[in-house]
Amino acid sequence: MDFIEDIRLVDGPVLWFAWAAGPAGLAYLLWRRGNVSRKQRGLGTAASALASALLAAALVAGVHWLLIYVFSVFPAVLPFDVLAWSVPPVAAVLLLALHLRRSWRAGPAAQPWRKTAAALAAFLGVLTLSAVQINDYFGLNHTVSDLTGTAVARIQPLEDGLKRAAGASTAVSLARWQAPAGLPDGGQLRRAPIPGTASGFQSREAYVYLPPAYFSSPRPALPVLVLFSGQPGAPADWLTGGALRNRMDRFASAHHGVAPVTVVVDPNGSAAGNTMCMDSRIAQADAFLSRDVPAWISGTLDVDPDHRQWAVGGFSFGGTCAMQMVTRHPETYPVALAFSSEQEPAIAKERDKTVEASFGGDAEAFDALTPLRVMTERRFEGEAIYFAAGVRDPEFLGYMDVLSAAARAAGFTVQTRSIADAGHSWATASSGLPGGLDFLAKRWGIQP
Repeated sequence: MDFIEDIRLVDGPVLWFAWAAGPAGLAYLLWRRGNVSRKQRGLGTAASALASALLAAALVAGVHWLLIYVFSVFPAVLPFDVLAWSVPPVAAVLLLALHLRRSWRAGPAAQPWRKTAAALAAFLGVLTLSAVQINDYFGLNHTVSDLTGTAVARIQPLEDGLKRAAGASTAVSLARWQAPAGLPDGGQLRRAPIPGTASGFQSREAYVYLPPAYFSSPRPALPVLVLFSGQPGAPADWLTGGALRNRMDRFASAHHGVAPVTVVVDPNGSAAGNTMCMDSRIAQADAFLSRDVPAWISGTLDVDPDHRQWAVGGFSFGGTCAMQMVTRHPETYPVALAFSSEQEPAIAKERDKTVEASFGGDAEAFDALTPLRVMTERRFEGEAIYFAAGVRDPEFLGYMDVLSAAARAAGFTVQTRSIADAGHSWATASSGLPGGLDFLAKRWGIQP
């Protein structure tokens, strides 16, 4: 059944089918039947289309407002593309209800069961098109296996043979290491739990990318990159939407098998969790990321113990988290890759809700931990940040401008990049990662 798992969801036959089924389904639901003239039918169809579209747009806008400002499900407004593609299925539901009402009122002679099945199929066609387009915008699930999680589920646990040997590491410095013949063509992925020894934090499993050079003997002491996903989300999002293995393998291929040992860590504990990467009333997330994670990496993997060869990065919530680590713990993570970072950590769109949930309303305690505040209070000479945001994401482009200006003023070495044809989606992270790796390679002295 591998051929099913390999079916692509963002192009090819699935996309063609969606574009055929969606308009056809909507047309079926709009078309008025009955003993009326062609002109009356056309006017009725146009009126139904306009009314359903306006009502659906109002419903989507209303639900979106409730999710953001009442229930605080998301800390930022959803992208316009996502809201726009949410309108057709809502309009289709309204038209479906009207269609079924007419069919069943017409009585058994009108074969309502048959018409009901056809109307439901038409609605599913519209729903399929919207789902495909929203998924394409976010860029998270490219194949059926991405959607079902089967490919990620097959990743093996980190075995003892890939862990650091007990006692002193036998890895040689990267400057003295020579790539031997017979290195693997690509790196490998493993999964492993990271215990919250100091913090008490319970995270989901981390994913580890080990580059080809890691499988040589002796191993080089490789640099480290710690990554965080968005929220809601999971570490596996970097493997699917972020195309992590592909991006790392390409970098390693151009650098004699060398790439950073990359650990995708969970700062939230669940898909819906939001710790804001802080030590607060919510969780001891900062202690986990700044103490437990580095201790586990250093004690488990053959990596460079010099933290000047370490970096942290992430997308959206994860980018915000990376900014917090590089500003609060530059001795551990002196470089950050911030893809579509928020201006500051947030649980809700309204700032007072964030402060109340995390620090019981103590705004000063919250402010003291935000990157913008920290960057006004200390200097960061020698540290660096690579920023990227999608050109179709004006809100987060604005955040990038504010954060990058503050970072430069605080002494960071800064590089910014706008990702063409990308919004607030995983396309920004996956397309921006190669540039971020080049940024790191210059600092780490990794030669092509």
